[in-house]
Amino acid sequence: MMQQYLRIKAEYPSTLVFYRMGDFYELFFEDAEKAARLLGITLTQRGASGGNPIRMAGIPYHAADQYLAKLIKLGESVAICEQIGDPATSKGPVERKVQRVITPGTLSDPHLLAEKSEQPLLALCKVAQRKTVTIGLAWLSMASGALKLTEFTQAAQESDARLQQELERIVPAEILLADGGDIALQVGIADKAVRVADWHFDFSSSQKALLEQLNVATLSGFGAEGFSAAIGAAGALLRYAQATQGKSLQHVRTLTVESENEFIGLDAATRRNLEISETIRGQDASAAAPTLFSLLDHCRTAMGSRLLRHWLHHARRDQSVAQARIAALTTLQQQDAGDALVRLLAAIPDIERITTRIALASARPRDLAGLRDGLQQLPALRDQLARCNATTDSDLLAGLHDALATPADCLDLLTRSVMAEPAAMVRDGGVIAPGCDAELDELRALSENAGQFLLDLESRERQRTGIANLRVEYNKVHGFYIEVTHGQTDKVPDDYRRRQTLKNAERYITPELKAFEDKALSAQERALAREKYLYEQLLNELLPFIATLQNIAHAVAQLDVLVALASHAARHNWCAPVLVAEPCIDIVQGRHPVVENQIERFIANDCLFNPERRLQLITGPNMGGKSTFMRQVALITLLAYVGSYVPAASATIGPIDRIFTRIGAADDLAGGRSTFMVEMTESAAILNGATRQSLVLMDEVGRGTSTFDGLALAWAIAKHLIETTQSLTLFATHYFELTQLPQLHPSAANVHLSAVEHKDNIVFLHAVEAGPASQSYGLQVAQLAGVPAVVIRAARRHLATLEAHSVQASPQFDLFAAASTIDDEPSQVEPEAAGGNTAADALTDALAEIEPDALTPRQALDALYHLKQLADA
Repeated sequence: MMQQYLRIKAEYPSTLVFYRMGDFYELFFEDAEKAARLLGITLTQRGASGGNPIRMAGIPYHAADQYLAKLIKLGESVAICEQIGDPATSKGPVERKVQRVITPGTLSDPHLLAEKSEQPLLALCKVAQRKTVTIGLAWLSMASGALKLTEFTQAAQESDARLQQELERIVPAEILLADGGDIALQVGIADKAVRVADWHFDFSSSQKALLEQLNVATLSGFGAEGFSAAIGAAGALLRYAQATQGKSLQHVRTLTVESENEFIGLDAATRRNLEISETIRGQDASAAAPTLFSLLDHCRTAMGSRLLRHWLHHARRDQSVAQARIAALTTLQQQDAGDALVRLLAAIPDIERITTRIALASARPRDLAGLRDGLQQLPALRDQLARCNATTDSDLLAGLHDALATPADCLDLLTRSVMAEPAAMVRDGGVIAPGCDAELDELRALSENAGQFLLDLESRERQRTGIANLRVEYNKVHGFYIEVTHGQTDKVPDDYRRRQTLKNAERYITPELKAFEDKALSAQERALAREKYLYEQLLNELLPFIATLQNIAHAVAQLDVLVALASHAARHNWCAPVLVAEPCIDIVQGRHPVVENQIERFIANDCLFNPERRLQLITGPNMGGKSTFMRQVALITLLAYVGSYVPAASATIGPIDRIFTRIGAADDLAGGRSTFMVEMTESAAILNGATRQSLVLMDEVGRGTSTFDGLALAWAIAKHLIETTQSLTLFATHYFELTQLPQLHPSAANVHLSAVEHKDNIVFLHAVEAGPASQSYGLQVAQLAGVPAVVIRAARRHLATLEAHSVQASPQFDLFAAASTIDDEPSQVEPEAAGGNTAADALTDALAEIEPDALTPRQALDALYHLKQLADA
């Protein structure tokens, strides 16, 4: 047996092998030690190999799912090795074979895969030319069958950044790389890499595999002509995916080619800062820390939730897509059809993933029962949709109505074949419906009639033997038997044969009972075998309906998302945005979609961009709401292009190609980058990638270095955004010197978040008003944070000294303004320190030495006279 195991293990050296032995999956040697450590199971040993004990660990086969889920979550892959031979006829070890390999990127089982997210498998092919690099990506969601490609060619030094951006968008669970490739992946992605042989990426064999998979003669109909690297990646991906499943991928029937200009660009920093589906700390949403996705996810199906997540991360630049969705939302709101549609949608299972499991022959009986019950809801769903769309005629809703037509043949097959409430597993029986198969019905009748036969036999034997307490029973260990207590054994007839002796009774078998036992137990076994055969046939008969079921699943998901967005908009007073061709963002009384639900009263604010107003300098106190205001503008813009209503009184938005954010302070210690380095890296990405149609959010640029360095950088970055990039930019800063920029550049404007000071306290008004802020209120915020009073007083004294000796804002800015006329580069001249007469200096020094709270009344009076003398001097 160990020789058999070692032969199988040699084919899967880097994969944990679950080796089936009876009712357990066993692991041996290093696999056993690793599994024991990761799963917390007992490590034992048995026998020896090479003079050393064979380490082993095992798990019950019926509880394997929970252990597999834990291993997959840890990034491990598992080869499932099953017994395929018949123990009754095997000479030596029963023949075993790896039936499938479970990896993080090839999951389709519901107990291993989160229902609201995808875990795609991605293959990456790199082709280097003299000065450029072509990178092809192919990725597959095994659970849905969606296969996608993209390819781009860029200068060698720029290709890594673009690749990183694509990987952050796709978020693969597993990345296939050529063994001899030189692709360097960043931390957090490198641990998902799997190396495969270089020849897997061969273009000609990959193209042939892709054509066979899609059953087409050419790829031109998919827009993939001219792609070489991406097709090579697709070939490697299909080969790997088929090998893990142990069968063809019948649910992968179409191909989508994505282009760079199809979606609004969002880099990793932007997705994180806007908290689209994860919090800023990279965690999933919770009640205390919701995300945009968790806020909007009122979907009743898992398919809808996954599609909503996809829409939020892949907003289309094409305004017509968003406009069609907005029109559908308006129709649903006008007809007030939400509640009726919600009830119907709630009764529909995850058709998309059930279809995949049918294709992979891994669907369980209750999957098919759920599919049958879900398809029965389609006529009512279509009727309700038709009533909604009767007056307004949304093209999108009309298309969904057509796509939701009931596949009558498929539904009839499921209704005839599957019991109303089948068993969980085929091996338990009770799956195939009565009347579906005459042979199965006959075998079941033999088993089901056993009860009556045993009652009749018991009655006859009591009468024949005169033993009143004689019983005829059955258990799984000893089969059928007649039980007689010890006090009555003298009445037992000669044809009774002893089968078992108990403390208080004897158990017997008779020729008649033995004959029935053979017949009944054989019928049970044959019935289970017949049922297993019929179930496999049913899965094969459902294969022709896969494409239809996938279309229905996509239509249900779209409708589910639209109903969820419409209901959220109605409950929270959101408005329909207007998308226009002219460059602008005009938001009236906008609100942050997530924050407005977290606080009692949210202050709404306006935001206006147009060709004459492209950069807004935002000043105001910390905690005043600058970051919230900036994020809400970005989220409203994103939601508009998703096709959702938005949290505002009105919103008119022009073309947007990308959204960039540089918000917050964070380091990357694992990558060897300081906080300031991260800040500058993100700023560089914005300056190099933003265009006139980009929305840019920049918060507190330059604060990670010295005052003058930071001020010079902030000024130069703002100037570049105004003059060169000309993006629509929200630029928050505490450098008040920058508030003079609108005097030099008419396309810039000052706004501030208002606050008022009362005694030593500050009240944040959170209202955006025109013009620059008057001060930063840093000490007041520090006081709110609980900084000790003695520290605050010391800071006030030192601030007074600094302000008395510092350069005023205007002279500082004059230097920057002057520098801008010299080769467009800031001057290296440092602003002159402000002078001051001797009396003023003495007065300032005297003031700094006074500690008001520590003075007696007499000392305070003396100090006042002293200050007057200095002033008069």
